Amino acid sequence: MQKILEDMSHNIYIQEVEAERGAWGGKLEFILTCIGSAVGLGNVWRFPYLLFRSGGGAFLIPFVIMLFLIGIPLFFLDISLGQFASLGPLAIFRMSPIWKGVGFSMIFTNLILIMYYNVIISWCMYFLFASFTNHLPWQSCGNMWNTPLCTTSEEFKNLTSSGNDSFIMKENLSLSRSELKTPSEEYFYRKVLQMSDGLDHPGTIIWQLALCLFLAWTIVFLVISKGIASLGKVVYFSSTFPYVLLTIMLVRGVTLEGALKGIKFYMLPDFSRLSDLKVWSDAATQMFYALGSGSGALIAMSSYNKFNNNTLRDALIVPISNVLTSIYAGFVIFSVLGYMAEMKGVEVKDVAADGPGLAFVVYPEGLSTLPAAPVWSILFYIMMLVLGFSTMFGMTECFFIAFMDEFPLLLRKSAERTYLFRGLGILLFYLISLPMVTNCGFYLFSIVDSFIGSFTFIFICEFELFVVMFFYGYKNFESDLSMMLGDKRWLFMFFRVTWCFVTPAIILISIVATAISYKRPTLFNETYTFPVWGEAIGWLVVAFCLFFIPAYFFLYCRKDFKKSLRKGITSELSWGPALYINRTGRYEKTRRMTINSIVTDICTTVTIDNITDQSSVSNKSFKEDTVEHM
Repeated sequence: MQKILEDMSHNIYIQEVEAERGAWGGKLEFILTCIGSAVGLGNVWRFPYLLFRSGGGAFLIPFVIMLFLIGIPLFFLDISLGQFASLGPLAIFRMSPIWKGVGFSMIFTNLILIMYYNVIISWCMYFLFASFTNHLPWQSCGNMWNTPLCTTSEEFKNLTSSGNDSFIMKENLSLSRSELKTPSEEYFYRKVLQMSDGLDHPGTIIWQLALCLFLAWTIVFLVISKGIASLGKVVYFSSTFPYVLLTIMLVRGVTLEGALKGIKFYMLPDFSRLSDLKVWSDAATQMFYALGSGSGALIAMSSYNKFNNNTLRDALIVPISNVLTSIYAGFVIFSVLGYMAEMKGVEVKDVAADGPGLAFVVYPEGLSTLPAAPVWSILFYIMMLVLGFSTMFGMTECFFIAFMDEFPLLLRKSAERTYLFRGLGILLFYLISLPMVTNCGFYLFSIVDSFIGSFTFIFICEFELFVVMFFYGYKNFESDLSMMLGDKRWLFMFFRVTWCFVTPAIILISIVATAISYKRPTLFNETYTFPVWGEAIGWLVVAFCLFFIPAYFFLYCRKDFKKSLRKGITSELSWGPALYINRTGRYEKTRRMTINSIVTDICTTVTIDNITDQSSVSNKSFKEDTVEHM
């Protein structure tokens, strides 16, 4: 009887856990979601420029080294933690509850990231809608938003072909070449963003961008409204279709005149740059930026895996795919940049740019000179949208998973309540991100982007390693890994060295290098310098994100410090695998507690049902006897 009840409780418990949290429909869904989250806009607009600026093909040496010393170890750590306990980035710190502030820092840093990331998506939407025309609005000058400085590529080549192009005569104005503006540049900054003169001139909300932003958040809500049940199906498209478009763009790019010049410039190695510490620091920082380590998203996504899923395999597939995608995207970008340099009669370095300048100024300018320009523009911005959304889906879901795992009785009580929680959250995110679609929105965006990407994720990863390796303990974590993956001590030795020594040391060096090379943020080739109070906003954002770590620590120890500290560095009883069948080894005690509680519940239910049935039978018999006597 006891055996039957245990089997029944086992099946019921598995069904309850999976019904409550859900689970991936297959291994491929998780891998595609991770690839989609990792492969984003940064692969297109950040990495290619970083590679050519840091020594071309030579930059791949430090980048691949950082992949194996930072990227893969941190990725493996995150997805193994989430899969082992089936918990989000807040509840995962049941392993050492005094450090739950690290989880709060993860999700609020992630929140700030997704709010400004969706603003970029709204820009992509604007350009996509504007591309449905016979003549792209940034193909020529003469529009109401253009200035006398506006110069098309053909005009630029004619003006500079005389030889001495330091100063150029245009419309009776003597101008330096750097003062000339392209149609795409003026379209983006003057028409789309409608930029004010500075951060101290906020202006008003740009309603076109506000509508695009609302549409972007609506799409995110529709995709994640049912959690991974809906997200797991969408990623089959969102994580694969960009590769189709990248290939189409590459095939078109390499057929252009000057394309090989751009590709050569992109990959030509300059090994002398490897002696520059900043090159190595940039490689490390890009690895954090590319894989999303420290954001909590990997922990959240992996929490829906089966307990024995091979996280080591996934930790190799996703980071390596990300690196290869970044390199591949570079060929797409620099083939067109080489064409533009050839068309303008300048060097490739004179047209290369990164960030928004590449995606919304330089590349659109190149596409606008092609035959059937609107078609290529539509394809490019569809690709950018899909890349952006594939990252947004996973990052946004991370926020909701974190709180639903922390407050399951409140937020998972019913499907309607979960749906409402997601809807209200998305609405709040939209309202908070509205300042970035005002006339000074680009300045706010640049401040947040500069500080979030450079400081917060690096610090959070350092704290995460510190907590897991030294408070929870490497031996405990290795034991947990062995429960999931089997005994792989020979391989775990590599991760022990990286997690405990190499990776923390590299992160610390990166923090120091970033601090030493820090300069006040500027825009437009240092022609605009942010005011001191604007710079302070960036530091306040960093302080807000990291504030939760010490704040929660001292809040936890506010009464009896020694007693609270001892309790806080000890794992909670609920820590461990979610399914009791997986609670073996040192979790055996809590496994028996779980079995006994479920068996008791079943026995109680069966007893009550029997009493109810017997009562029903007795009542029925009583009524029949009463009728007979009457």
